[in-house]
This record gives sequence, C-alpha cells and structure tokens, in this order.
Amino acid sequence: MNSVVVKLGGHALDSLAPSSAVLVALAQDVASLTREGSAVAIVHGGGPQIQALLDSVGRESHFLEGLRVTDAETMEYVAMGLSQVNLHLVAAFNAGGLSSVGLSGADNSTFRSTALGEPWGRAGASPHVDVDLIHLLWRHGLTPVMSPLAVDEGGELVNCNADSAAGALAGALDATALVLLSDVDQLRRDALDDSSSLTRVTGEEVRHLIDVGAVRDGMRPKMVAALDALDGGARRVLVANGTTPHALRDVLSGAVPKTEVVS
Repeated sequence: MNSVVVKLGGHALDSLAPSSAVLVALAQDVASLTREGSAVAIVHGGGPQIQALLDSVGRESHFLEGLRVTDAETMEYVAMGLSQVNLHLVAAFNAGGLSSVGLSGADNSTFRSTALGEPWGRAGASPHVDVDLIHLLWRHGLTPVMSPLAVDEGGELVNCNADSAAGALAGALDATALVLLSDVDQLRRDALDDSSSLTRVTGEEVRHLIDVGAVRDGMRPKMVAALDALDGGARRVLVANGTTPHALRDVLSGAVPKTEVVS
C-alpha cells in the first residue's frame, strides 16, 4: 500500500477556520490522493496556539535545540492547545469533503515515548509507534489526523515534537513519502543565506550539517525526523512551505521549491 504521512505546522496553521484556503485545499489534495489509491495520515503541531495559551496565563516559554521545555504545568497547556487544534482541523477537513478522524498519540497508545527529563522536562524523545489504529481507520476509508501527544510506560502524557512524531510514524508505516509542511521553503546549507538552499540531500549530508551546527532551531527536529523516517523504512522525505493552498499537491508534483532527503 502506498502511504503518505503529512506533517502540518508553523504558520500553515495560522487559520483553523473551515474557510481557510490552506485547509480547504489540503482536504482536496488528501482526498485526491486517497482516490488514487494512497493512504494518508496527517500529524499536526500547534505551536502558535500553545503559545497563546501560555501567554494568556503569564507563563514563560523556552525552547532548547528546537524542543519546547515542558514542565508539568506547561504539559497541561500543551495538551489543551493541541486538542484545540485537532478539533478544528478535523471539523475543517470534514467540511471540505475529507472523511477524517481526530486522535492523539495517546489513543490506543499509538505513540509511546519517554520524557527527556531536565532540562526539557516532559518533552519526549522520538516515539515508538503502534500502527494498528492507523490501519483500522484506513480500512474504513478514514484519514487519521493526529496530535503528537504520547504516553509513557506509566500512562503520563509526553510532549513529542510534531516533526519527530511524523518521522516515527512514517518509518513505522514504511511510508512512500513523509511531507513536512511548515513555513520554510527548503533546507539551507547556511540558515541565513537564501542562495544556499538545497534541493536534494542525502542522510549522510544531513548528519554532517547537524554536526557542524548548520541545521539548528526549528529545522533541527525536522532533519532528525527525516533521518528517523528513512532509517525506519520511509522511502523519501520532502520539506516545503505549507502556507499556500495546494502545497501538498504541488510538493509531490515538483511544482514548488522543496528539499528532498534520501537515504
């Protein structure tokens, strides 16, 4: 079975309204893929919504190596923010004609992870994935829309990075493609130099860029997720800007700038 895992995050989630041109077009793109015989799973982030919640209660937010530092109280706001995003996405996709079901990695313990501990707190490592629930939904013609919440061995919530969760899921599914959509066009050899954008890169080259510090901030978890996906069995990883309508269709067809990561 051809399968595609799509990670949606960053400013691609600025509007969660059913009328959002980005969400309407994404629902159409996914529906088109399913008609063509591909099974699709969507993993979403929710950074802006989580940040808004934290700001509303006066809690500071910190990131370290691209991961949100998550103490016990922040974990609760993360769960609330991601649940809010999940509900609105599923409502918008269904309104756009895509039969979808919202869930988190806690459902059926689909994502199991271990909290990293200090200094990250309840932020989690790349999760172990149980794909049974995903395949069940696919057999019933439903598209899973997942938040990256995971559970540990004791049933406590763990805040997994959405890129990491999507990469682990793509690897576990032996996905045909993992598509990471956010608000950046391509990986750059130099993050501050537009002219250093990379169209195609190998896993070995990505590891080197990480080692020398060229891949940092929010791009770091994306590239780590790409490596996890490929190591797990995914065939290719595509990184592109998801803030324009039909980004998924255009990335897969090669119509827009992207970075392809291959083994």
